[in-house]
Amino acid sequence: MIEIDAALVKNLIAAQFPDWADLSVRPVANGGWDNRTFHLGETMLVRLPSAESYVAQVEKEHRFLPAFGPQLPLPIPVPLGLGKPGEGYPWPWSVYAWIAGDRSSLQAIANLTVFAEDLADFLLALRKIDPSDGPPPGPHNFFRGGALEVYDNETRRSIRVLADQIDVQLITEIWERALASTWKNTPVWVHGDVAEGNLLVRNGRLAAVIDFGSSGTGDPACDLVIAWTLFDEPAAHAFRNRVRLDTETWERARGWCLWKALITAAGEPGTNPLVKDEHRRWIDRIVADHLGWV
Repeated sequence: MIEIDAALVKNLIAAQFPDWADLSVRPVANGGWDNRTFHLGETMLVRLPSAESYVAQVEKEHRFLPAFGPQLPLPIPVPLGLGKPGEGYPWPWSVYAWIAGDRSSLQAIANLTVFAEDLADFLLALRKIDPSDGPPPGPHNFFRGGALEVYDNETRRSIRVLADQIDVQLITEIWERALASTWKNTPVWVHGDVAEGNLLVRNGRLAAVIDFGSSGTGDPACDLVIAWTLFDEPAAHAFRNRVRLDTETWERARGWCLWKALITAAGEPGTNPLVKDEHRRWIDRIVADHLGWV
């Protein structure tokens, strides 16, 4: 990852969007891992990929988000400007309208079950959008919506790393059950990263969904991970009922969550070491849920 600061952003704006050159630039609190995000004045934000692996997401959001907006029940990012490499920064970058709201959390959400139902309704609407021109899973979205086999090697490596901390046989069983099925229906649009940091809350309710960098078309299982990472059992039950997907899709969803939890707990390259303990708790919830289904 390269160094990105407010001075760089200020220079990029001045060079490429001179009408906004007088606006203040300051970092956004909790600005994200894949991108560095900055306020531009009071009504806009600037997002810059932090590494080359995130660059393909920029053009994708500019292409598809304007068409998505009218078809979805909640606000999503609105692209306002597409920046070019410059001022020592090597990649394209974006200016968006600012969406007010707090990062979702148990403290910010007034009713977790209502929140889960609102999110399910958003995902149902997203799945209804015509997928014919959408990109299939690939490096642009880290294979979200694709086959879990892509991550089989690193998942099994993480299981070996954590062998003295987990039930290896049981975790392997959960993983292999997730690998055992595929999405047999028409590909649908997926967000690809339905996580607390990409769900905004106002007045206790889900208010917006942001960061479509991992979006694409394929299997919706990857969008269900939040059932284990945020929801309690009543909210997870409501979410499952509302999204109306089959048992095998939920098993693949459990696999997506397990993969991310294992590689983070094992300290795989590119994962955030500050959230290892949180991801260990995800593993415990996945195991408990699996045992309740079998």
